[in-house]
Amino acid sequence: MLFDFRHDHDGERLCGVYGGDPSIGTAVLLHGAGTSSTERLLPLVREFVAHGCRGIAFDFSGHGESTGMLSELSLRRRFEQAVAVIDGYAGTDGPLVLVGFSMSGQTVADLVRHYGDRVVALGLCAPAVYSAEAWDVPFGEGNGLFSGIIRRPDSWREAPALQVLRAYEGRAVLAVPGTDMVIPPAVTEAVQDALASRAQYTRFDIPDAEHQLGLWFREHGDDRRKFVEAVLTGLDARGWSATRAWSAN
Repeated sequence: MLFDFRHDHDGERLCGVYGGDPSIGTAVLLHGAGTSSTERLLPLVREFVAHGCRGIAFDFSGHGESTGMLSELSLRRRFEQAVAVIDGYAGTDGPLVLVGFSMSGQTVADLVRHYGDRVVALGLCAPAVYSAEAWDVPFGEGNGLFSGIIRRPDSWREAPALQVLRAYEGRAVLAVPGTDMVIPPAVTEAVQDALASRAQYTRFDIPDAEHQLGLWFREHGDDRRKFVEAVLTGLDARGWSATRAWSAN
C-alpha cells in the first residue's frame, strides 16, 4: 500500500507517495522533465515495495500535484528537493537505491555525490547528464539560457555527473530503449562507459521501447519486474547484502 505525503520545502509543497518497510532500505524514484510526474511511476514504486524495501516517489516543483513553476525549476533545485524528500521520508541513515528517468539521471548523480556510500544501487533509465554551467540556471520557457547551454553541441562531455558515475562502486543498471529521440547515443555511451569503470554494471535493453521508459514500465509488467530484479541483483534475501561494508563504517 502507498500513502500520499505533502512536504513543504523552500516555499513550495512537494507531493508524493511512500510505502513499504524503511528498516531494510529505500528505493527513491525520480521522474523526468516536461510533462513527467510521479503518476506514471506508481506501478514501479509498488514493484520495489513488493521486493521488500520502502519506495518513495514525488513530483518536482512545477510537475504533477506539487506547487511551483516549472520555469523556475533548475537542476540544483531538483537536487535540493530530492534531498529534502529523502531526508524526510527515508531518514538520515540506511541504504538507498536511486532510480532516475531522463533528466533525473543528472539528479541521481548529484545524489550519489551527496550521499556517498549510502547509495547501494542505481537504476538509470534513458538518462541525461549536463554541463556544470547548466546546473544553477532556471529552466525558463524553453528558449532561454538553460536551453541554449544544453543544446550546445557536446556541452555534456565535461559533465561532472560522468565523473561521479565513473567513481561509483555499487550496483548499477542502465535501461536503454530501442529508440530514443531525446538522448543522443553518444550520451548513453558515455554514461555506460562511466558505469562500467567501477560499478557492478548491467545494461538493460528494451528494444521495443522509446524514450519515456516510465510509461513503458507502467504498461509492461514483465519488463517492470525484470528491471527491479536487475537493480536489486546481488542483494540478499533481506534485500541489502551490498550494504554490509557501508553498515560497518
